[in-house]
Amino acid sequence: MWQELLSAVALVLILEGLPYFVSPASMRRALAYMFTLPDHVLRGTGLTLMVLGVAMLFIVRRLL
Repeated sequence: MWQELLSAVALVLILEGLPYFVSPASMRRALAYMFTLPDHVLRGTGLTLMVLGVAMLFIVRRLL
């Protein structure tokens, strides 16, 4: 179980770091834009991403 959890965290770090490595200028612009968004938009986006992640995890674990 720990191996799976740490592997998942490692993959998240890789995927999160990739855009900063590939295009730091674009990431700066994207982050600057995010600072202008209201809280409810960021919360809605975060909730949507979490629900998609749970659904994807369910599909991968149960159906495949």
